[in-house]
Parts: sequence; structure tokens; C-alpha cells
Amino acid sequence: MTEAKPTTPADDPGPSVASLETIVSLSKRRGFIFPSSEIYGGINAVWDYGPLGVELKNNVKRAWWRAMVQERDDIVGLDAGIIMAPQVWVTSGHVANFSDPLVECSTCRRRFRLDELPGCENLTTTELRDPTIVERLGLKCPVDAGPLSAPRQFNLMFKTHMGPVEEDGNEVYLRPETAQGIYVNFRNVRETSRKKLPFGIAQIGKAFRNEISPGNFVFRMREFEQMEMQYFVKPATAAETFEYWMPRRRAWYERYGVTPERLRFREHRPDELAHYAKKAVDVEYRFPFGWKELEGIHNRGDWDLGRHQQATGESLEYFDPATEEKYVPWIVETSAGGDRAAFTFLIDAYREEEVRGEKRVVLGFNAELAPYKVAVLPLLKKRDEIVEKCHALRDDLAKDIMAVYDDTAAIGKLYRRQDEIGTPWCVCIDVDSLEDGKATIRDRDTMEQIRVDLSQVKPIVMERLAKARG
Repeated sequence: MTEAKPTTPADDPGPSVASLETIVSLSKRRGFIFPSSEIYGGINAVWDYGPLGVELKNNVKRAWWRAMVQERDDIVGLDAGIIMAPQVWVTSGHVANFSDPLVECSTCRRRFRLDELPGCENLTTTELRDPTIVERLGLKCPVDAGPLSAPRQFNLMFKTHMGPVEEDGNEVYLRPETAQGIYVNFRNVRETSRKKLPFGIAQIGKAFRNEISPGNFVFRMREFEQMEMQYFVKPATAAETFEYWMPRRRAWYERYGVTPERLRFREHRPDELAHYAKKAVDVEYRFPFGWKELEGIHNRGDWDLGRHQQATGESLEYFDPATEEKYVPWIVETSAGGDRAAFTFLIDAYREEEVRGEKRVVLGFNAELAPYKVAVLPLLKKRDEIVEKCHALRDDLAKDIMAVYDDTAAIGKLYRRQDEIGTPWCVCIDVDSLEDGKATIRDRDTMEQIRVDLSQVKPIVMERLAKARG
């Protein structure tokens, strides 16, 4: 694995859906994602997850936690606070270095990230900091072709105040990443969990970044959720550990249904590495708006623990009883986003088919990620006996999985609605069910139907779900 080669039209797999607007429309219509504060006109780059969206994202987070913590004996969990001591962010380098190059149009006053202007996507870090770059490249405002200012560095952290009086001494930050909460708790976690190196600490939580030009729906937001794991190792083994995690993190997306051809690795050039990184590789996905980062894997060296040890005077060294060595561990990080991962699974699951001359929209989620696992549907909603059996079955299923009852349309439309929101299985109870005690299970992907005893519906669904989990 090295830096990804430029993708040509011949080998570009293309996105699962051509237009991002298709996903945006479906998300709003079916209750996955809504604009935040919509009745007040909305707020830029903040989104609310609806009934289906919150289930999808929670399932993604559970799948990540299962792979990173539950299925392993060398990684433990943490939930650190969003607000930390302000000095943490000085020590970590965020106050000085966590910034993006900003340019401003002198006529329309709009602001843009320099590296996202047309033709600037591949500029080096040195070029992005060059005060003459706008003039040298003849850059203009992409909205009204007005003149642009020279780039300046814009810090992305949100500031707020702690306490009843807004004084400089009370200024704090909303965390821009979850990793620092892990680093400052390294000693606490190691001592209480009694872990020996190598071991990891995983965390899922909110982060906040005052992005200059957020966009592409939930791909880049100002409030988002991270899924990060910091793996602490002996310095000499960091490079090997880095190579160990790369294929495993890519395989996790494939395990839950992402098309392998739409994933690739891209290694960061030396001049684009973050201030803390020895090496960095992105897992990229082919979104409708191009190849973009899905997850980052970083060799952070001893930058973080070493800096915090120096700033606090507290020892963050590890004593290796096998070799009787004492050293500051190096860190290999895997950094993913709950929102971006859920977004990717949503996009990649989308497909359109023609069935008997009609378009069928399907979200082909892995069953483990699907918001609802089963929809229980009555063939005749006016028959109380049928409705009663439906509710009894749904209530039994709901003890273990997300199940929904729906009687708001004819059975054909109910099937199509469940296909469009990704429900793997529908169970229909009809008039014959009152006589033979059986129900029909319909599969989302094949549309095949089988007739089984009502008592067997739940065992069959649970068995299928276990197979999907892998």
C-alpha cells in the first residue's frame, strides 16, 4: 500500500448514486436526517437525525464498538468530557496549529477554504500558506468572480465561557476531537484496567469544528460524532502496528456492506502531514462528489503523551516488566466519524430496480445496520383478529430487535416503503393466518416469500440476523 494513484475514467467505479440530492431528498422524506432548526430557517452545517437516522447511526456505532472493543481483549472504552482544561488544547498544538487557509471575496464577502477552490485541491501545505498564491494562480471568487484576499489561517475551535461571568480566565473550548480525552486519561485507564502494552482505548463522542465551508450534506458538519481508537505501543513496533490496522479498518466497512471497489487507501504526502503525525493514510470512499476521506489511520509517535507529560510534570511513561524498560508509548490512531460512516453506508446501500415495469428503490443495508429489522404488516387492517396477531408478534420481536407495525397503505405499497428504508424482512399476517397459524416472511433483497408458523418467525429472523452480523 502506498499513495493512491490518480483515478482515471476507466477504473473509477463511480458512485452508488449519481446525485447527492437523491440521498438528501430520501433522507428528509423518510425521516433519516432533517435540517436543524428548520422551522427557524435552519442553521448551516448542523443536522438532526430523525427516527430512522438515529437508529442507523446507533447501529453503526454499535457495530464499530463491537469490532473495536467487544470482540477484542486488548482495547477498552472511555467516555471523556466535551469540555476540558483549556491548557490541554495549547499543549496538544490545536491552539497554534488547528486551522485551515481562508480567503475572502472583497465584493460578495463570502469566505472559502483555499484548498477547496477549483484547481486548488492538490496544493501542498507550503503553497496553501503562501501569501502570494492567490495572485500567482489568478484565483477568483467562484460565486461572482470577485477578487480574493491572500490566505490567512483560521482556527477551527469553538470558544465558550465557563462560569457566570465572561472573563478571559474562564474561556474554554468545545473539543475539536475526542483523542485528547484519551491521552489525558492514559494513566487512569492503564492502572485501573491493568492493561499491558500493546493496548488501546476507544471512544465515541461529539466533536465541534467551526468549518469555513462545510457542505455535502452530513459529510462535513460543525457538530459531529467521532469514533476513535488510540493504540499504545512500544516505539519500535509502531510501524508494524500501523500496517496491522490499515487492512482491518478497511475490512470493517466491507464487512458491513460497502462495495470494495469504492474504497481505496491514500497516503499523506510529507508536506501535508499533521504536526503530530509520523505517517498518515486515509481510507477513502467514492462519494457522489468524488474520492474523499472516510477514516484516517495515523502514527502519532510520542507527540501527545510526551507533550502532556512535559506540560504537567506528571509521568506518562510505561514500565515494561518483561524488559525492565521505561518509555513514553507511541500511538497508532484510527479515527472515523459516526456521521460520515452512516452517510457512507446509506449512499452505498442505495439502488434502483425495475420490477414489473415499476421503479423499486431499495436501501440494501446489511441487516445489522438497518434501522428496522422487521416490519409486521396486516393484509386487512379492518380485521381486528389480524391486527391483534400483528401487534402481538411485533411486541415479541421488539424485545430483542427493532420492529415496526404499519397498516397505512395496501400491502404492495407497504412492501415498497419498507424496501426504501432498508427493512430486511416483512412479515404479513392474512386471513389464512387465523386458520393455519402461519405468516409470510418476505425478503427485501430477493423479494422471495416463505410461509412459516408464527412461532417460527422470530427464530428465523434472529438466525438470519446472526448470519448478517458475520
